[in-house]
Amino acid sequence: MKKLRRRWGITSNFQLIIILVVFAITGSSSVYVAKPFLELIGMQRDSFSNAWWGGTLYWTLRILLIFPFYQILLVIYGWLFGQFKFFWDFEKKMLRRMGLGFLFR
Repeated sequence: MKKLRRRWGITSNFQLIIILVVFAITGSSSVYVAKPFLELIGMQRDSFSNAWWGGTLYWTLRILLIFPFYQILLVIYGWLFGQFKFFWDFEKKMLRRMGLGFLFR
């Protein structure tokens, strides 16, 4: 715990626990939200081919949708739990590493 606190610049174990809870909730929520969103835009699992590539295409789309939902939900949950600054900085750092730093200029 000390290593994470030092690495993330966190002052207390309570703050660390809140941050870990936010990561857990965000991961679960983003997976949960992706399926209804695909259905909303008319891309149910049944509308894809029964061939091997149909399932692969469906899951590829779903995983690609999870990523932006995760980014948005991470900041929202961070704000709800009072850790907006930490998660906003974390988000910017992660997107810069992925080559999307131009979004924050």
